[in-house]
Amino acid sequence: MRRRAKVFHTGVSLLAMAALVLAGGCGTAGPGASRDRIQVWALQDPQNEPVIEAGLGEFNRGSPVRAELVTYVNDAYKQKLHVSMGSPNAPDIFFNWGGGNLAEFVNANQVVDLSHALAARPDVRDAFLPSVLAVGRISNGQYGLPMNGIQPVVLFYHKGVFQKAGLEPPKTWTDLLSLVDAFKSRKITPIALPGSQGWTELMYLEYLLDRIGGPDRFSAIAARRAGAWRDPSVLRALQMCQELAERGGFGSNFASINYDNTGASKLFATGKAAMFLMGSWEYTSQLSNNPDFVKRGDLGWTTFPTVDGGLGDPANVVGNPANYFSVAASSPHVRDATTLLIETLSSDAYVRDLVNSGQVPAVAGVEAKLAGTPNAEFATFTYEMVAKAPSFTQSWDQALSPAVGTEMLTNLQKLFLSKITPDEFVAAMEKLS
Repeated sequence: MRRRAKVFHTGVSLLAMAALVLAGGCGTAGPGASRDRIQVWALQDPQNEPVIEAGLGEFNRGSPVRAELVTYVNDAYKQKLHVSMGSPNAPDIFFNWGGGNLAEFVNANQVVDLSHALAARPDVRDAFLPSVLAVGRISNGQYGLPMNGIQPVVLFYHKGVFQKAGLEPPKTWTDLLSLVDAFKSRKITPIALPGSQGWTELMYLEYLLDRIGGPDRFSAIAARRAGAWRDPSVLRALQMCQELAERGGFGSNFASINYDNTGASKLFATGKAAMFLMGSWEYTSQLSNNPDFVKRGDLGWTTFPTVDGGLGDPANVVGNPANYFSVAASSPHVRDATTLLIETLSSDAYVRDLVNSGQVPAVAGVEAKLAGTPNAEFATFTYEMVAKAPSFTQSWDQALSPAVGTEMLTNLQKLFLSKITPDEFVAAMEKLS
């Protein structure tokens, strides 16, 4: 679900490592524990605890240096990591989101560059999907390696609603606007949008800017280049977002709909909404909360529409490329921790366990492993979507600094409600650049 680095042997499954980060139990040791052990800091996630413990047990049986897991809830983790990095209480390996989140620590010289280690193991380096690996690259160094499944943003559609209306899913933005009008005339909300949370609206701006101007436009924003927010492509993408909302694309009460309580998902599954732009985790959410909707074959999926005259490659995707593991520069076990990451993340055991957990690994050539598994059709679609993507832009609120990301989401909600204009949005964001 969306918001929704240790020492292992080659054979240890990365899911154990992924579990380290997504860990769901209590930490076995706290900050200040003996530094003759490798501390791996992670987020709590009870679903992965058994896998973590199995992986740690396998590692500890064969290593002279024992690894121990320390887990935190999300907000506490972020605070603790910022306070501890660069101090004697820093972890040896730590979970992060890549992009701007990781760059803060890299710029403070607190993270190990894994480039040389990867150069010695090109088989490992080349095993990762390039567009996903790139999010762990800061400047000219590789500071993070993918540790869990890919989560691109997908345009889901209700097959039953479309078939009843005699319509097809959109291939272009013009198609999408026509569908908005068609479904409104049938008293069906064209697109479910949990607009009480700004990150759900951000997906439209992310895709539209990429389709209009290509990924370099956001790269300039992330790099805080002067005038990046004033780029004509940004303004046009903002205008299109507002126009879609004002056209009635999301209905009239989207600002009161929430994602966390499955309100939008239910609206979509029951056929009251025809489409839903959401991360790939929505498939699992529907399978859990509305299983009949999935089982009868009404859940459809496709890529985001193209924009006429746009410079971006239609195969580009946005979303959560993965989460990442990094090695702290202050660790007394840098060599062992680096060996762990290099030798484990693309191992057969890792890929197998990740697939068995229902995730889609960020490594090349897993199609055969996905085939025959539950939900193989959607998993294969997701994998191929990312594998063929020239660019995978990380969710902006994760790629930007927390302060900029928070302000951006606040202004985006105002934009969708027509409380500010696209020009006012740009002006507000420029003040933070």
